[in-house]
Amino acid sequence: MPYSLVNGINHYYEWITSSGDATPSDKPVMVFVHGWGGSARYWESTAQAISHTFDCLLYDLRGFGRSTLSHSSALVEENPLKHESPSYELETYAHDLVELLNTLGLEKIYLNAHSMGASIAVFFLNLYPERVQQAILTCSGIFEYDEKSFEAFYTFGGYVVKFRPRWLYQLPGMDRLFMQRFLHRPLAGTISRDFLNDFLMADYEAAVGTIFTCVSKKAAEEMPGEFSQLKVPTLMISGDRDIIIPADLGQKAAALNSDYIQLVIMHDTAHFPMLEDTPTYLHHLSNFLKFDDPVAQPLTSQIS
Repeated sequence: MPYSLVNGINHYYEWITSSGDATPSDKPVMVFVHGWGGSARYWESTAQAISHTFDCLLYDLRGFGRSTLSHSSALVEENPLKHESPSYELETYAHDLVELLNTLGLEKIYLNAHSMGASIAVFFLNLYPERVQQAILTCSGIFEYDEKSFEAFYTFGGYVVKFRPRWLYQLPGMDRLFMQRFLHRPLAGTISRDFLNDFLMADYEAAVGTIFTCVSKKAAEEMPGEFSQLKVPTLMISGDRDIIIPADLGQKAAALNSDYIQLVIMHDTAHFPMLEDTPTYLHHLSNFLKFDDPVAQPLTSQIS
């Protein structure tokens, strides 16, 4: 498996191309960024579907998937949610991405990022706008800070991350149960099992640290300004049944920058619209990026 040493951490990456070669051709490059607790695995089907137009680069964020950290979780403080480590700031992950691009010799890319990855991408777009042709932010938005609800979220999130026995993976139906909160439509194949496995194997510090940096007073205060500053043409895609990042949060973000942000709300999808309704998702990508729709289907979603 290919790895690249980025800012002191080995990052897993892979290429998905129409030829099946593990190296890019002369096509434009689209880079995919996954969300919290996951890995690049759930982007594979989307990348394969558009590989006729793009060479697709998938990679795992530091501490997630196959980009595991070398230190022991035993070194974590008893209550790490009160400890804001700079290693898990959204900007840090954005710097990781640009170093990966530099290492691979990629000057300009298309960017598709999901959930926490979309928050990282917003910082990347403002820090390195010259590196991106167009961007897609899937399931993203801005939220207001509420101290009590945030504290409750930290407590619950810390509990969930701390108690992740490996035997959960062996329980029949646990993957579907785990994914229920994220989905409106069930997923085919092994995607749910892959996501459960990635969640169980995620580095403890990274999983907890990113909870605190993604859902925080700082993020609530900074993200509106980051969206308003975007100068890269950006498509935002939200699911109307998403309870993780509801579509109205995407609407609030898009309203801050109508010159550069276009918002699409997909009907009857939740936090994984690219997997729950693949044909419609690809239709929106093809319209925005101006390439042939790999799966022709009538438009069934609302554009705002």
